[in-house]
Amino acid sequence: MTDTPAPADEVGPRAAPGRTGTAGLWNIANILTMVRLLLVPGFVLLMFAEDGHDPAWRSVAWAAFTVAMITDLFDGELARRRNLVTDFGKIADPIADKAIMGAALICLSALSDLPWWVTVVILVRELGITLLRFWVIRHGVIPASRGGKAKTLTQGIAVGMYILALTGPLATLRWWVMAVAVVLTVATGLDYVRQAIVLRRAGLARNRTADGGRDSR
Repeated sequence: MTDTPAPADEVGPRAAPGRTGTAGLWNIANILTMVRLLLVPGFVLLMFAEDGHDPAWRSVAWAAFTVAMITDLFDGELARRRNLVTDFGKIADPIADKAIMGAALICLSALSDLPWWVTVVILVRELGITLLRFWVIRHGVIPASRGGKAKTLTQGIAVGMYILALTGPLATLRWWVMAVAVVLTVATGLDYVRQAIVLRRAGLARNRTADGGRDSR
């Protein structure tokens, strides 16, 4: 969730483009975002406690990750419904979203629990979409899609399962959940690129038409 034009993978923006509330910095939506940001370094420390493979510490790390993901669901919803959008939220919310997921993926790969290529694919996709968002920001907003929402949910579940010290059938299940998450990550990323190109072409066409109309006067 973010207050800037949202890519297709996000659950929902904090507010519609152009709408900014007059709420102060210390509102419930921003506090939840701050909590998520503060959880990131603590989560990393928990992941590497006792060489990073102690089941008890991994369970605590999972709890911190789960709290962070829950705040991600609620801060944008609260900001949108209660008109609590601030400039801080516009910047901090997307940073917090990427920080907790990125930290989890990098920790898992550093601990050899998750192949590095999975982490690279997901992070490159997320960072690439963020850059692409600014490429088309002048031309409009790409609405959230069902595929994007499914990707976000599946990623959260898969990473959460990898954080836990699972064995047996559950360890096998998390591999398949992560596989689905990777497929959705790539598929929705390609779809976002397609939509961004279409949106930009339409915007450029409108600009050329407007310029032609002014020149003919």
